[in-house]
Amino acid sequence: MNDWISSFVFFFAVIDPVGTLPVFIAVTSRHENWQRRKIAFLAVAVATGILLFFLIFGQYLLEAIGVPLSAFQVAGGIVLFLFALTMIFGEGKPEREVELIRSGHETAIFPLAIPSIASPGAMMAAVVLTDNHRFDPIHQVNTASAMFAVLAIVLVLLLTANWIYRWIGDAGASIVSRVMGLILASVATTNVLLGIQQFFLM
Repeated sequence: MNDWISSFVFFFAVIDPVGTLPVFIAVTSRHENWQRRKIAFLAVAVATGILLFFLIFGQYLLEAIGVPLSAFQVAGGIVLFLFALTMIFGEGKPEREVELIRSGHETAIFPLAIPSIASPGAMMAAVVLTDNHRFDPIHQVNTASAMFAVLAIVLVLLLTANWIYRWIGDAGASIVSRVMGLILASVATTNVLLGIQQFFLM
């Protein structure tokens, strides 16, 4: 159970469902309610497919090109740490991705599905948390269920986006994004340390 909760928190931090709300609202500001629901389902479906691909095949791809998972874990941890710093000190996820929308990319695929939901950090998490050399199939299934649970939360939040965003506002979304950034920085540091340890144990 503790492993499932850890995986859930990890995915919640890297996907940042609350931070996706302003992005979704900006994308769908000129759409009817039924179109917003369609966009929400499409975006989550695409993101789920991408993350599921990395969860199942990500490690095999790395091994095919000769990259050990420990090296990917260290690199991913560094990238996640830098990403977390931007969440804490710089512009939060909503501000950065709303800027992408204002530059003309007003689709459900980009920037909503990618990189808002299926972020690089989420792809990395899907690979690292299902390492075939460290985790048995039962643990991997539990990890997948934690990922699906977070994606289900994303869908629910998107379907109720207008009401939630009126309640928390820009400040609330920014606070949540920064708290998630702090959690993500801790997780990223742990991944770097574990990756270095695994590399020297090989």
